[in-house]
Amino acid sequence: MSDKIRIAVVGANGAFGEKHLDGLANIPDAEVTVVSATSQEKADAVADEYGVPNAVVGLDAVLERDDVDAVILATPTGLHAAQTKAVIAAGKHVEVEIPVADSVADAESVLAAAEASDRVVMVGHTRRFNPSHQLVHDRIDAGEFNVQQMDVQTYFFRRTNTNAKGEPRSWTDHLLWHHAAHTVDLFAYQAGKIVEAHAIQGPIHPELGIAMDMSIQLKSESGAICTLSLSFNNDGPFGTFFRYIGDTDTYIARYDDLFNGKEEQIDVSDVAVSMNGIELQDREFIAAIREGREPNSSIRQVVDCYRVLGQLEEQLA
Repeated sequence: MSDKIRIAVVGANGAFGEKHLDGLANIPDAEVTVVSATSQEKADAVADEYGVPNAVVGLDAVLERDDVDAVILATPTGLHAAQTKAVIAAGKHVEVEIPVADSVADAESVLAAAEASDRVVMVGHTRRFNPSHQLVHDRIDAGEFNVQQMDVQTYFFRRTNTNAKGEPRSWTDHLLWHHAAHTVDLFAYQAGKIVEAHAIQGPIHPELGIAMDMSIQLKSESGAICTLSLSFNNDGPFGTFFRYIGDTDTYIARYDDLFNGKEEQIDVSDVAVSMNGIELQDREFIAAIREGREPNSSIRQVVDCYRVLGQLEEQLA
């Protein structure tokens, strides 16, 4: 391994590929040696913008290179499980964007591949790294705060098949396997193992073939509860908003920002070395490789989330 961890970003031309490239630019131990996209033209454009020396098409062209220690997968959901296993098989470390899979069986197969290797296998559950949620987690660890209830809204206005940049998608996003995964994992991370889960959904979109509205209720082993509302129909604020109701305080988290129950902003600038959750996620990936340890948000740590999602999918079916 060179002095720096040599990274390939696959899906580099997508919304989250660019977010990872922005974050990696701030990490001294990381060096992006190659970017991959769905066409040479797109790959070249990203490489030129970020000053990356090599631009290729597809994952295979990355895995055959000897100047790549680790791969970040920011590719369509349906490819995540197979591509993650391919990276592991090639002997490289891998960080795959959320969700690791869109089925329990595929998530379990990634876990098995990871456990049979000595590579770092991490899933992009960014909420674990946002400074807002980190502060809450630190207070829980210190015994200063216990979650009684989480009230979460995940809202988008996405009645056509477009991505976060407003560009057409070649695949269809999903409220359960993608967007609910953030909250299901975070609730367990903050309140303990989930022991009860229920879900209902609204009408199926005639063209996209997915439910555009969904409601999920969770209960943890601590007795805490979570109510999650998700919609692709909401013509309003875009994103996910978390209200933590606890035994000592109330917190409202909006991505990296945090407020108390009276909407007074809380300074989280000293929580971590950055205010960017995706950069902090990537820093953890690089540090785990460098230190030869399991990262926060490893496949082992997050696989229970996908088991819960599988239970919810059975209920919805």
